[in-house]
Amino acid sequence: MLSLIATLQTLGFSLKDRLSNEKGATAVEYGIMVGLIAVVIIVAVSTLGGTLDGFFKSINTQLAPKAPVVGG
Repeated sequence: MLSLIATLQTLGFSLKDRLSNEKGATAVEYGIMVGLIAVVIIVAVSTLGGTLDGFFKSINTQLAPKAPVVGG
């Protein structure tokens, strides 16, 4: 009889552990965090992209006259 009670108690504890397991919630939280990081990276790249494009174009125009003409 004690063996049956111990088995049922062990089964109850393992069922309780399975129901209170938060691994799924943690995975969802990590997914949300990764999504927000991706949004921040996209915003930073799009914001800095125009600035860097203008910067490199100004460097290109300053270097263009000093470059040798090929074939002419």
